[in-house]
Amino acid sequence: MEPRKRPEYVLEVLADPTCVKDIVRGILHTIFFHRYFPSMRPSSLDVLDLTLPVVADPELETLIETRVGQLVRQLSSTSSPTGGSRGELGVRFFEKRRRKAGGLGGWLTGTGKSEEEVCWEVWKLKITLTTPTTDTERMTLLRAEAPALQRIAMTIVKIVNRDKDHIPPITTSETNPFPYEILLNPRAEYDGKTIGFFS
Repeated sequence: MEPRKRPEYVLEVLADPTCVKDIVRGILHTIFFHRYFPSMRPSSLDVLDLTLPVVADPELETLIETRVGQLVRQLSSTSSPTGGSRGELGVRFFEKRRRKAGGLGGWLTGTGKSEEEVCWEVWKLKITLTTPTTDTERMTLLRAEAPALQRIAMTIVKIVNRDKDHIPPITTSETNPFPYEILLNPRAEYDGKTIGFFS
């Protein structure tokens, strides 16, 4: 049986230094709002006159704040006064599957785990930080950021409403049935079967 090909979605983000943190936080929360399956009380975040959904989970919020903070520090340290800098965040969602029996399995490797995490969806945020040098450039960028963020949010909604068949069934009563990770500057490596992110 051929393994399912997991979808990978790429979102391009252009932001100025004053808004990049809120824009990226808003996008990440929008993705998680549609892919975080435990029951929750919805909350919201206002970014550039847009109201975006927020998953009010302390562990997730801490992870988002940490990764966005790392990204902003990286973008700020590599930015030049005349140009911008680029960074990337990767979000992966996993399902827990029972390891296939047979072979030497975890006995020789010492893992001994009866479950493995298999990625079922990947989101990549490619962020370009641009630093306007004139007031005209600054105003042009500020006017463009809100519609761009709205397009990204609507793209996320369209994708999650359209692409549902690859979401694995929920087979556990754990609080969050699907583990996730957010990586700064992930690199994709193809080994013939899977694409993995390594930070």
